[in-house]
Amino acid sequence: MEDTVSFEDLGLNVRTLEAIKEKGFLIPSPIQVLTIPRLLQSDTNIIAKARTGTGKTAAFGLPLVQKITQDKGFVQAVVLTPTRELALQVSREINSFCLDSYPRITTVYGGQSIGGQIKDVKRGTEIVVGTPGRIIDLIDRGALKFSDISYFILDEADEMLDMGFIDDIRQIFSHTNESCRVLLFSATMPKPILEIASEFMGDYDIVEEDEKPEEPVLTEQRFWFVRENEKIEALVRLIDISPDFYGLVFTQTKVDADAVTKQLDEKGYDVAALHGDIPQNQREKILLRFRRKKTRIMVATDVAARGIDIEGLTHVINFSMPFDVPTYIHRIGRTGRAGAKGLAFTFVRPEEKRRLDFLRRSIQKNIKGEMKEELVPSVEQVLAVKRKHLFERLKNDLINEDEFKENTTELDIENEENDIAKNNTFYSDDVETIIEKRIPQLINVPSEFAKMAEKLCRNYDASELLGAVLTLSYGKQIDPKRYGKITPVRQSLGNVAGEQVRLYVSLGRRDGFGPREVASYLSGLLRIPPNKVDKIDMAENFCLVNLPTNVAKIALEKSRRDKKIPHMHIDEKADQFTDFSTDNRKNKGKESFGRGKGAFRKTEGSSRRAFANDSESRGDSFKKSGKFDHKRSGLRKSLSRRSNRTSDASLYTKSSGQNY
Repeated sequence: MEDTVSFEDLGLNVRTLEAIKEKGFLIPSPIQVLTIPRLLQSDTNIIAKARTGTGKTAAFGLPLVQKITQDKGFVQAVVLTPTRELALQVSREINSFCLDSYPRITTVYGGQSIGGQIKDVKRGTEIVVGTPGRIIDLIDRGALKFSDISYFILDEADEMLDMGFIDDIRQIFSHTNESCRVLLFSATMPKPILEIASEFMGDYDIVEEDEKPEEPVLTEQRFWFVRENEKIEALVRLIDISPDFYGLVFTQTKVDADAVTKQLDEKGYDVAALHGDIPQNQREKILLRFRRKKTRIMVATDVAARGIDIEGLTHVINFSMPFDVPTYIHRIGRTGRAGAKGLAFTFVRPEEKRRLDFLRRSIQKNIKGEMKEELVPSVEQVLAVKRKHLFERLKNDLINEDEFKENTTELDIENEENDIAKNNTFYSDDVETIIEKRIPQLINVPSEFAKMAEKLCRNYDASELLGAVLTLSYGKQIDPKRYGKITPVRQSLGNVAGEQVRLYVSLGRRDGFGPREVASYLSGLLRIPPNKVDKIDMAENFCLVNLPTNVAKIALEKSRRDKKIPHMHIDEKADQFTDFSTDNRKNKGKESFGRGKGAFRKTEGSSRRAFANDSESRGDSFKKSGKFDHKRSGLRKSLSRRSNRTSDASLYTKSSGQNY
């Protein structure tokens, strides 16, 4: 039996081990075993093949915290992430390892005031975590000097490539110094990753954990687009359309957990809340009732639900979308256990489509599952299921099952029928015996109830009377008035509107382009009618356009292959684009562009510049002559970097856990 590697074995100091203990970590994950010693004890660049949820943030965060212990007057490490949500998550995680004053961490991303973020960086910080566009903003403004940094970490590198940040990554790399250590984390190893490594990383090791046999994903993952004020109604319909519902409902906050619990309780459901404010003795009682299925719905926060191991859960509901992929995986992993299938539902607000798109791609890479969109069931669909279930339950409850099984066992009805048929003796007593023994007997009715039933039936038809009794007993449960209204959400995935895709195109007003010129250019490039280029929103350095899905794929491929064609990628910030134009309604000098409702409004002065600088990708320049202007785009390759650093990828070292 092999000895388990501990955190003490990885070369971490006493202070860092204290932080690990406070976090509750017990043993390092495989990627931590492979990565931490190399970061602490060598100076080699590293490519780590690691899926989301394998502890990779700690794999580079712990060494950074141990190495960076003082203020040197400049930023010492930069962590690049594909999205603001991941940037915030990484910052929180690294910060949780810090027991002392240093390192200080600053998070930078688009959609927030760049002025405030510049002040935070200049005020003093050792680690900057940010998205590609905002990192480039800070470099261009002189607020972030890459020539000083000692560590450059790319987290979810393959995800950044999928989102079209390849040119931004190259541009950022061109500013790094030769002595800077580069750490690249990626769930997959596509060719562009290795090309970047060959061009910019010099000598490097590739480490990856041993692949385990892929287990079947038994949890079916679905999502509904639901507005925030209609989530409770959606949850009620989900519970009611699932007759044997036994599940966990996850919320982000304690307040939300209490609110959801209260509303479900008022509607008559057996429900309990579990969060950090629940006393320990009450928590144990709640869990005991839930395990015994006396309570079939538990509303919980992520922190409170840690360590809960409940068998037989049919559903996990993400009432609020999780902030990160590991949390999502941890949540849904509570159902679909022990070979049983489970269902995981996520409620997605219309404005969360960008987060959803990122979550879906990450899930496909990390657990080989797929989130499938479904429509919220209609009231009639819910009632149809409830009526059927109610009828089956009543039928089963009214039958004396034990007596029926016993009678059926004593008499083989089929053989009896055959014998009677052969002998040609169909006596009424025989037929009555067969019918009597074929029809299940009702449960034994106490005499007082039998007398009440007899009196009630004197003046009424038995079936009408039974219908009235059922109405009194179950009428409210299948009353359509029990349910509220849910407005259908016509939503787009990945900023796809119907059969269209929203694209960022690096053609802006600075290049002499307006909506008409953009439509004309893309029409000629893609050989489509100009009216197929829809909802054109113009900015100074770029524009946003809608294209038919199949045409958009061609445009992206052309842009990737031909450097003379302006850079394009799927727009991941459509909501913020619209929000910004709305916020500037009070500004003077407005000018509306485009045919869509969300047309960009030109505002004079600093607001317009702030918008341009908030975008995740820079406004690359493209001349009307068709030649891409690399000088203005800033996508220059560092010739000195290639000549001074070894780009020979033959040093590929696939290392195992024993080599640390």
